[in-house]
Amino acid sequence: MSKQRIVVVGNGMVGHKFIDTIIGNDETKYEVITFSEESRLAYDRVQLSYFFSGKTAEDLALTDAAYYEENGIKFVLNDKVVDLDFDNKNVITASGRVESYDKLVLATGSYPFVPPIPGNDQEHCHVYRTIDDLENITKSGETSKTGVVIGGGLLGLEAGNALVNLGVETHIVEFAPRLMAVQLDDGGGSLLKRKIEDLGVHVHTEKATTEIVAGKTSRYRMNFADGSHLETDMIIFSAGIRPQDELARKTGIPIGERGGIVINNHCETGVEDVYAIGECALWENFIFGLVAPGYQMAKVAAAHMHGDSDTEFTGADMSTKLKLLGIDVASIGEVHGKTPGAQSYTYHDEIEQVYKRLIVSADGTKMVGAVLVGDVEAYGTLLQLKLNDMKLPANPSVLILPSSGGEEAAGMGVDALPDTAAICSCFDVSKGDIKNAVAAGCCSMGELKASTKAATGCGGCSALAKQVLDSELASLGFEVKKDICEHFAYSRQELADIVRVKKIKTFTGLLAECGNGLGCEICKPAVANILAAYWNEYVLEDAHVGLQDTNDNYLGNMQKDGTYSVVPRMPGGEVSPDGLIAIGQIAKEFNLYTKVTGGARVDLFGAQLHELPVIWKKLVDAGFETGHAYGKSLRTVKSCVGNTWCRYGVKNSIGFAIDLENRYKGLRSPHKVKFGVSGCTRECAEAQGKDFGLIATDGGWNLYFGGNGGMRPRHGDLFASDLTDEQVRTYVDRIYMFYIRTADRLQRTSVWLENLEGGIEYLREVIINDSLNINSELETEMESNIENYQCEWKTTIESPEKLKRFKHFINSKEADVGLAFKVVRGQRFPLEKDIEITELV
Repeated sequence: MSKQRIVVVGNGMVGHKFIDTIIGNDETKYEVITFSEESRLAYDRVQLSYFFSGKTAEDLALTDAAYYEENGIKFVLNDKVVDLDFDNKNVITASGRVESYDKLVLATGSYPFVPPIPGNDQEHCHVYRTIDDLENITKSGETSKTGVVIGGGLLGLEAGNALVNLGVETHIVEFAPRLMAVQLDDGGGSLLKRKIEDLGVHVHTEKATTEIVAGKTSRYRMNFADGSHLETDMIIFSAGIRPQDELARKTGIPIGERGGIVINNHCETGVEDVYAIGECALWENFIFGLVAPGYQMAKVAAAHMHGDSDTEFTGADMSTKLKLLGIDVASIGEVHGKTPGAQSYTYHDEIEQVYKRLIVSADGTKMVGAVLVGDVEAYGTLLQLKLNDMKLPANPSVLILPSSGGEEAAGMGVDALPDTAAICSCFDVSKGDIKNAVAAGCCSMGELKASTKAATGCGGCSALAKQVLDSELASLGFEVKKDICEHFAYSRQELADIVRVKKIKTFTGLLAECGNGLGCEICKPAVANILAAYWNEYVLEDAHVGLQDTNDNYLGNMQKDGTYSVVPRMPGGEVSPDGLIAIGQIAKEFNLYTKVTGGARVDLFGAQLHELPVIWKKLVDAGFETGHAYGKSLRTVKSCVGNTWCRYGVKNSIGFAIDLENRYKGLRSPHKVKFGVSGCTRECAEAQGKDFGLIATDGGWNLYFGGNGGMRPRHGDLFASDLTDEQVRTYVDRIYMFYIRTADRLQRTSVWLENLEGGIEYLREVIINDSLNINSELETEMESNIENYQCEWKTTIESPEKLKRFKHFINSKEADVGLAFKVVRGQRFPLEKDIEITELV
């Protein structure tokens, strides 16, 4: 039997998903060829903004030539399909290539809409759609001081983040009266604007650009309809997308009134044997601009070609949760008041900058929609309530109130979800699919990902998928193991207890006591961290050096070009003029990139391995110590100037911050830890966003715990109020060591607190009331650790034997001559791969 020949026009995320599905169905029945206008195969556009934080095109790739060749998939790059011959079932490309098909799939996606503004086609005017676009934006950023994004929607804010990462003054210009007008209501849009402006980004709403002309102080001047103007050096258009239906229009395939290739529930177009999927497709007069609906269409089209007429595309949920410019934003369901009789509950905390709105049905029993800005912790629970049409609790407001318990408040956990509940929308994985995978023998997240592909797309469902997996394993009578790896049948907490109780001080000793084999890249750094947390011995001792990861091994953070960062400690952010001069002289001597960090200290980048001891000798001689930026340890204690200088200050935040940083410096823990100390409730040190946060009041210090920034920002919980300095030290000693004892490997304090049964109330019982009768032990362990502190770089530069490891080649003292740099804003940066070398330093 001859194979059915399928031509896929477009090799974006959705086109590749279709091909992947065909391979999974039975690629031996099909001959597949795909065309891409771009020079590369499918890559992850959802993660495109990470290109500016170090990810390469290879990192973003969803497939490669080897995978396609292994599965018999033919592909053509850099060639656009420009015509279709339906009578002979052929596609014709721009290069003149002709390929026949039995089935044709149009996965042409969308293109960025550029408003018809005079001057929109100049050299430093860009769109934000492909990796090539991002490379062009990066090149413009090297010679620009100011950048503007036209468009305040999802992609516009991502483009704004790109400009921020490029280090240019960033402006966002939006025609509508609020940002993210489609997803957010007025309250959510207003708070998002405020939070973005707090980051130093300028937001201009209700602005219509009439022309782009030459500027006086910058390259361009944008003139607005209201008579105002804005000057800038570069412009990114991100004012929405339009379906890429040019090929369908040209060949007579039915198109919607406002564009888009019309499809039915099987994703068939108006022409026989021609399908359309993704952002080019119009279903029920609706274009779906998210990847998950496109994946569903790909699955439906593949099923229909395979003879399955029961699987249909019947629409998709457009709820979104994402981080824009570091700000968590989520939207679920209908939020613009279009549901008759709908009521809403609103929680708005202007101090914490959190906005939540829950829209419910007229009778208050079902959820209609929700908007979350600044705190999206409730997203998973709310989304499941909406998707599964579940009944709301008696008082729905508890779902959005702080510390409401989320799932507990709703009277639901993963066990209460129906089997049809969508856990992973990217790959259409339901709770029932996970149950079936477990029943078939799947026992770990790795196996679950391989079996169902859940949590392998955007990754947003990872936590929920893990909860369902563990719940199903437990219901079948399996013990849900937390073994750290195959060499130790123990969790990190259990290993920490063994090390502490039996006073084991080496990895080999622990292996002999309770492990097997030689260890691996998981257990070695974890055990090294545990040993350092309790005994605080020099990490490069012969017994410990083989356990460390790259950063600890060389006492510096390795950067993407193979150089290292140098981060001297500046307790509380305080540094003398002589100290600043010394840092400046060292940075100048070694041509290091310098940056003041959010942790209130100076980082130096671009040091080669052989330079590290020389640089640190000079820093130590100047009175500096290692800042432990390379370790899972205390990083910084950020402070404001408190009552030392500020007219609003209540207490001496600088002095106390320095005291705390000197007390806990070098202390290893399951993850990095940061402190913040604010001298008054104006919170200039952002203490509530740190692992440990202190805010001064007239009555003493308010202690917060469990906050963090990162990918999932969280404000800390108030642990105790009106504390003395000594009470703060005592409570922090106890909490810190209790966290070290019981947290999982690489678990932040925020996640540890959330997973701690009883939460902050239980922690108060343990720490304040000594309910476990362990406080004396915790305090003793902390004092022992503090007594054993040493500056690891000072110890290293005093040991000729240890200095031997800091060279690029075993048999030579030569430097790494393969490094290349470019000069931007007067400092050197690592040269990106595949960029033409224009200036070397």
